[in-house]
Amino acid sequence: MITIKTSGSFENTERFFGKLSKANVDAILSHYGELGVEALEKATPKRTGLTSRSWYYKIERKNGKIKLVWFNDNIQNGSNVAILIQYGFVTKRGYRVAGRDYINPALEPIWQEILNTSWEEVLSS
Repeated sequence: MITIKTSGSFENTERFFGKLSKANVDAILSHYGELGVEALEKATPKRTGLTSRSWYYKIERKNGKIKLVWFNDNIQNGSNVAILIQYGFVTKRGYRVAGRDYINPALEPIWQEILNTSWEEVLSS
C-alpha cells in the first residue's frame, strides 16, 4: 500500500498557472521564433545565400499543445537544402558530402534562453 500525505496548499502553484494562462504566449513564442530565424540565418553556410534567407517559423497548436517550429523552404530537385547541409548527401557521381551540424549549435542558445526564462518565471511565482 502506498500512502501520500500532504500539508499546506497548492496556492503558489495555482497562482503560477493562473499567470501563465493570462500570458500572451504568442508574443513570447514569436520573440523566440524571430531570434531563432536570425541565429539560423547567421549560422547557415552561404554559397548563394538562398538557404540562409529561407528560414521562417510557425507557432503550431494541436490537441491542446502549442509548439514553436522552424522551417526552411529552399527546396532544390525535391530536397530541402538546409537538411542536406545538416546531414550530408551523396552526389550523382557517388561521392559523399559530409554534413555540417549548424542547426543545433545555432538554436542551442535560444533553447537555453527559453529554459532559463521559464525557470525564472517559475521561481518568481
